[in-house]
Amino acid sequence: MAANTATWRDVTAAAVVLVGGPEDYLGSRAMDRIRGQVREAAPDVEVSRLNAAIYTPGALEMNVSPSLFGEQKLIEAEGLEAMNDAFLVDALKYLERPEPDAVLVLRHGGGVRGKKLLDAVKAGGWPVVDCQPLKKDADKVAFVASEFKAAARRINPDAVQALVNAVGAHLAELAAACSQLIADATTAVDVEMVDRYYGGRVEATGFKVADAAMAGNAPLALSTLRHALATGADPVPIVAALASKLRGLAKVAGAQGSSSQIAKQLGMQPWLVEQAQRDVRRWTPEGLVRSIQVTAEADAQVKGLSRDPVYAVEHAVTVIATSVRRS
Repeated sequence: MAANTATWRDVTAAAVVLVGGPEDYLGSRAMDRIRGQVREAAPDVEVSRLNAAIYTPGALEMNVSPSLFGEQKLIEAEGLEAMNDAFLVDALKYLERPEPDAVLVLRHGGGVRGKKLLDAVKAGGWPVVDCQPLKKDADKVAFVASEFKAAARRINPDAVQALVNAVGAHLAELAAACSQLIADATTAVDVEMVDRYYGGRVEATGFKVADAAMAGNAPLALSTLRHALATGADPVPIVAALASKLRGLAKVAGAQGSSSQIAKQLGMQPWLVEQAQRDVRRWTPEGLVRSIQVTAEADAQVKGLSRDPVYAVEHAVTVIATSVRRS
C-alpha cells in the first residue's frame, strides 16, 4: 500500500500517524492538530508521551492497552530520530496490530535512524506528514497567505512580502507575527501596519536600504544604512537584502513568457514578478551586472575580507543607486 501523505494543515487523526522532518514548528502544529481532533471526538482521552531515545521495553504496549473505563488513548512518541533498539522492536510489533481505541503519533526529526519503522508506516498506508524547513521566500509568502486565509482575514500582497522580509528568518517568529496581526488588525493588513509592528527588525532595515537603492534614491538609501549601522545593525544581512533584490531582478530580466509563466518557472509570486518586470525597465544590462558584481564583492568584504566593512556596504549601495536610469 502506498504512503498516505498529508500536510500539517490537513492531517487527520488515525490509528498511526508519522510526523517526520526537521522543522519543529510545523511538526508541533501537526501534532497540535491531531491532538485537537482526538480531544474533540473524545474529551476524556488519556494522553501519554514517550521518548523513543530513552524508551523502556514494553512501555508502548502498556500505554495503548485498554483501560477499565474504555477511554480513547493518544500516545505521542517523540525523538524517533534517536530511537533505541527497544523502541524500534516494540513499534514494529505494534504496527502489525494497532489498538482500535488508540492513536499513536510518531515524531521523527529526520535522518536515517529507524528507517525500517518509517518504511513500515508508509507501507501500511498510515498518514505521513513531511515537515521540511521553508527556505525559499516564495514558500514563506505562501505560508503567511495561508495563515491569514485560515483565519478569514485579509493581508495585502506587498504586506505579505514586507512581513517575510522583517521576521522571516525563523518560521516560529513569522507565525507569531501573523497571529499578532490577525488579532490586532481591524481591516486588511497593509505595509504600513507591518512596518509599525516590525519595521525596527534588522531584516526589515536591510530591505528598506535595498528598496531605496533599487529605486535610485542614493541619499535615502545611505541615510537609512548609516542609521542602521550606528544603532548596531550587522552589515551582513543588509548586503544579503541587496543581493536578494538583485537576484530577483536578474532572474526576471532573462526570463521569457507571461508573469504567471515566469512565476511558475522561478518559484516566485506572480505579483513579485510583475514588480520586477516594471523595475527592470529602469536598468541597463551593464548597470545590473555592475551592481551584482559590487554586491558580491561587498558580501565577501563584510564576511572578513575587508578591515572596513562599512565602506564596502556604502560603496555597493552607491553603485546600485547610481546605476538606476532616471525616468
